[in-house]
Formats: sequence, structure tokens, C-alpha cells
Amino acid sequence: MMNLTKTLRKQGYDLIAGPIRNHQLLQLWLKTPFNDVELYYAHLDHAFTSPVALVAIENKALHIDATTKDTYGFNIGMSLLQELLDSMGLGVLQLSSEVVSGKKISISYQGAVTKEVPIGELQNYLSNADFKHPNKALLRNANRDQILLISGVLFAKNLVVSIETDVAIDPAFIIKLTDRVAGEIEFSKQGSHTLQMVSAGKSFFPVAVKASRIYFDKGHFNKTQLITDNRMFF
Repeated sequence: MMNLTKTLRKQGYDLIAGPIRNHQLLQLWLKTPFNDVELYYAHLDHAFTSPVALVAIENKALHIDATTKDTYGFNIGMSLLQELLDSMGLGVLQLSSEVVSGKKISISYQGAVTKEVPIGELQNYLSNADFKHPNKALLRNANRDQILLISGVLFAKNLVVSIETDVAIDPAFIIKLTDRVAGEIEFSKQGSHTLQMVSAGKSFFPVAVKASRIYFDKGHFNKTQLITDNRMFF
């Protein structure tokens, strides 16, 4: 079994923390001191203009499936799971009130695909770029190195969760949970004490991002720097 977080970080990706799931390729985000990161521009082309065309590719080297998972203690895992369910519009499930104790929770994904733009092409784009319009605020944030660029996104179709409980799982409990989410999640027993959840997979959702900080010097593009491991921005 491979560790999900470590596998992603080897490729420069970090799992998205928190319930917000609107991350897309080539978005610009703003990270100012003492403030949370916030979406700045929905696409790089909304802030900059450049003669360099950018083409997204699929990173087939980053292979994620349900065998690549992170395993957590019960309470930490339940907190993370609830944030994921909230982000997918399934907060009504409120599993923590239904499964109150257990040993561990594993979270993984199926049907994953990774889209990214090579960093060299992005640097070429920015080296030849100008602001789309005169913009003092954009210039100020650029010169202060406060702009983050998403150069890659891992999307997945299915959330797969395994919850090891302290008590045997009653089949009636599975029916109850299934009714509550109206078929959006499939529940099953994996042994007497393990509940498995698989989301319906009706659409892809972002799981992890590769992000770089853009550095400017007096209005001139200088470099990009990958931010991972300790950034906790998204």
C-alpha cells in the first residue's frame, strides 16, 4: 500500500485542505501576510497577456488509485472526512454522529487524472507577458511575491473511505445511511467491523494541486518557485 500524501509530494502536489473545492488549472491565488489564501484571478489570461500559448497535458507518471491511501486515527480521520463530504455537498450525512468511535479511517480516490502545464512553458509565458490592463494593485502584489499560480491539478471521480469501527456493523445501519444520501454514496461492509464508502462518481472534483509562487522584481518577472510540504495554503 502506497501513502497518498507522500506519493503526491514526490510529484510536487499537495492535498487540498479544507472544504473549498473550486481549484482549477492556471488559477491565480493571493496569499498576503497573516491572511488566508484567496482566489485572485480565475485564469492566468485574465491578469496577463502573452504571445506564448499554454497547453495542458495529462501527467501519466502520477498514478493514483484506491490502493494509494492515507490512514488516520479515528477522530482525525473523521474530521478530515467531514470536510471532504461538506465540499462534495454531502454534509447532511454527519457521520460523526452516527459512528462515534473506532480505530482508524483510510481515505483514497479512484478514477484520478492529473492535468498540468509544464513549468518551463509557464516561465516562458511570464517572461514575455504584460499586464492585461494597467493595474496598480496587481503590480503591488506581484512585486511583493504574493501571487500563487496553480500549474497542476489532480482530479478524481470517486472518494473511497474505509472506517474501522469498534462495534459490529448492522445491515440496517447501511440502509439508513444509503437512504440519507439518496444514492450519492454506496455503503458496504468489509468484514464485521469495517464500513466502506464509495462516492457515486457523477463528476470529477479537485483533490490536490501543484502550486508555485511567482516572483517579480520592479514589475519584471523573475522566477517561479514550487511550494509544497510546508505551505498549507490551499
